[in-house]
Amino acid sequence: MFISSAFAQTAPAAAGGDMQSSLMSMLPLVLMFVVLYFVMIRPQMKKQKEHRAMIDALAKGDEVVIAGGVLGKVSNMGDSYVGLEVASGVEIQVQRSTVVQVLPKGTIK
Repeated sequence: MFISSAFAQTAPAAAGGDMQSSLMSMLPLVLMFVVLYFVMIRPQMKKQKEHRAMIDALAKGDEVVIAGGVLGKVSNMGDSYVGLEVASGVEIQVQRSTVVQVLPKGTIK
């Protein structure tokens, strides 16, 4: 008996809410997404773009470091694989995406 009268009294008040109060209640959620974009998503996309540009610019003779920490000189290149000479006469095949850094010329002796 008390519950039904309580619902009856609060129903018109909920229906009378204006558009501004509903937009203000969604504002924190929108602000969180904006902050998330600028703090996490945008820097990650920029880093991926730089990595892709570095991989596309690889050339024969470049000295590189791969994800496992192995240093080598690019000896041959394919579409998705790179041949690295890690020692004289020792060549390994790795995926292009595993290249982490291109070293300055003359780093590997």
